[in-house]
Amino acid sequence: MLPRENKKPKPTFQLKGRLIFFATGNFNKFNEGRKTLAEYGITTAMLKAKNLEIQSDSLREIAEASAIDAYNACHLPIVVEDAGLFVETLKGFPGPYAAYVYKTISNPGILKLMEEKKNRKATFRSSLAYYDGQSTPSSFEGEAQGAIVFNERWGTGKIGFGFDPIFSPEGSQKTFAEMSTEEKNGFSHRADAFRKFAQWYKKL
Repeated sequence: MLPRENKKPKPTFQLKGRLIFFATGNFNKFNEGRKTLAEYGITTAMLKAKNLEIQSDSLREIAEASAIDAYNACHLPIVVEDAGLFVETLKGFPGPYAAYVYKTISNPGILKLMEEKKNRKATFRSSLAYYDGQSTPSSFEGEAQGAIVFNERWGTGKIGFGFDPIFSPEGSQKTFAEMSTEEKNGFSHRADAFRKFAQWYKKL
């Protein structure tokens, strides 16, 4: 399925460099992105949208197609982020299909697959795509290396989401779900991608 065709005229946007729209239905993702971009003086608005998600082994292709589709629906400068968990001993599974795998087997399913596995290495990857109707989307990649823990571990208030309770990044004894948003952003793949985007965006 291809992104929706853009048939509307492109508006002149006057807040470039100061305001960005993040198309996502996940408030936790939005909050992480918002706090990261705030470090660069960029205000973020959440645009709730059901993003087009093409079937692809590439996070970048998924994010770029979603960004074009979201822009064609709202005609605002937009960012879309797609992430995947790549477990080394599972040959990169679930990878870009992380959202579907989480909905079907969730964290207990991944932990079951990891039973008796000595190699616990895993990597979270993020691909952020920006599109404003001009030329092609611009993409930014982020990565967090770490390991799959042996049991789900939550912090106070259970503020994590997705595979956060079973992933511990290098340099920390905590899982992402045991961290505050600010602490997680010091390690996370998503914050890494957002910082790269912000540094580029401020130069436009």
